[in-house]
Amino acid sequence: MFLRILIAGLFLSVVLPARADLPMTVEDLITDKGKFKLDLSLAYANANRQGVFAGEPITVQTGATSFVTLPSLVGESTGNSDTRVATFGLRYGLTSKAEIYTRLSGTHSQQRISGAGGFAKSSDSGFADAWAGVNYQFKKDDETPAVLGFAELALREKQSNTSASFKSTMLGVTAYKAIDPVVFSFTGAYRFSQHRQDGAQTVKPGNLLLLNPSVSFAVNDRVTLTTGVQWTRRTAERIDGQAQGLARTGTDLILGVGYGFDKGNTLNTSFKLNASGQGGAELRTSWLYTF
Repeated sequence: MFLRILIAGLFLSVVLPARADLPMTVEDLITDKGKFKLDLSLAYANANRQGVFAGEPITVQTGATSFVTLPSLVGESTGNSDTRVATFGLRYGLTSKAEIYTRLSGTHSQQRISGAGGFAKSSDSGFADAWAGVNYQFKKDDETPAVLGFAELALREKQSNTSASFKSTMLGVTAYKAIDPVVFSFTGAYRFSQHRQDGAQTVKPGNLLLLNPSVSFAVNDRVTLTTGVQWTRRTAERIDGQAQGLARTGTDLILGVGYGFDKGNTLNTSFKLNASGQGGAELRTSWLYTF
């Protein structure tokens, strides 16, 4: 199901019987008690914008409900950006129903703006953010769908001039139902950001609401195909109490494929295309390994 490709490293499931005809993505949610899972991913995002201006940050999705936000150049015409985000994640099974996890992301971005005032270009590389969280399974998948939830806290977030700690949190829930060999799922999450200092300014990044229904199909015991729709609403960022831009909604189509080398060792690739505007496209590859 899309729970693995879209929720890589975020949700825990109770130990399910190994079944070759069920999507491997359900099995990937399992973090056995006392076991570790290594979660590595690389995301690439490209976007074109008209009327780019300050307060319209570039956002790259690095997981089902994880995003890296970067400031953009100031301009009034056409902007183009390329952003790459590498993420290192580690998960640990506390019990058969709970796990803790942490992740660290680094970025490399290039932004280009062309307007009446000429051409501007910038690039930036380095640390992006670090998060820690916990996943818990409230209910198994039986006559009714399984229910899982998570909560996570930003340990450190890079800003334009400084960094902030413990200023952003995210809460979410996922429900899924496996009907061999298809899995239906729905994820809802909300990310809340508090005010923080960035140099001489007081900044409050926009809050984010995410809704994601999806379905996956096990082609065979190694390959899983996934598709889903993701809807988001992000409130405007505020600087010194003044809104920068507008609250924005977006709808994205997400397609993916997963390949299982063996149990506990899977490679997943997903493609996200903005279907409601000029949000650009993103390509993400992740590798999950149990040890």
